[in-house]
Amino acid sequence: MNQVIYTCEVDSTNDAIMRCADRNRYDHIFLFASRQTAGRGQRGNKWESEAGKNITFSLYFRPEGMKADEQFAISMGVAVAMVKILRPYVGRAKVKWPNDIYVGDKKIAGILIENRLKGGMRFRSNAPNPVSIRQITGAEVDIDRLQRRIMRMLVRMISNRHYILTPWLKREYMSCLYRRVGYHRYADGDGEFEARMMDVEPSGRVVLKDRQRRIR
Repeated sequence: MNQVIYTCEVDSTNDAIMRCADRNRYDHIFLFASRQTAGRGQRGNKWESEAGKNITFSLYFRPEGMKADEQFAISMGVAVAMVKILRPYVGRAKVKWPNDIYVGDKKIAGILIENRLKGGMRFRSNAPNPVSIRQITGAEVDIDRLQRRIMRMLVRMISNRHYILTPWLKREYMSCLYRRVGYHRYADGDGEFEARMMDVEPSGRVVLKDRQRRIR
């Protein structure tokens, strides 16, 4: 059994969906809000949206058969699905590691995955330089139609279990990565350096090789 909730305004769609007392009755729940007053992004960032002009939503579901140390596969699966959702509108959308969606050098969508684990298995899942579809294409977007496409594609991801780490999912994710080819600027505790992307581990850590051929 599935549920779709539409609301005018919430603090955070992730917080709102977790307040649904009967959420465990459903295979998955979508919660769409016309406006968020306290939307959250990665590393404590805020994600702002103009009421009625953007799609802000959360998806709650309970993956099955997932190892806790491979939970980054959910980020992979959702990011790959969002790229496929957006490409008919904006062309070559990419995944900026770990799971923001970029068009060119600008962010068109942010994804925040929050998890609860039970035992050693997965239990549940769900800016700067912003850009919009309208800014890219110059045309208004049918929000309702795009929301239906989002639901259809993400339900397909769940049904096909494309949140489990497989060679196919890894290839799809790697092929979508932003700045996958060539040397680019990065930073760690020792400062900035140039490196190229080699891999993304099951834990979600990105593996880089710098110009001195050191793995970072």
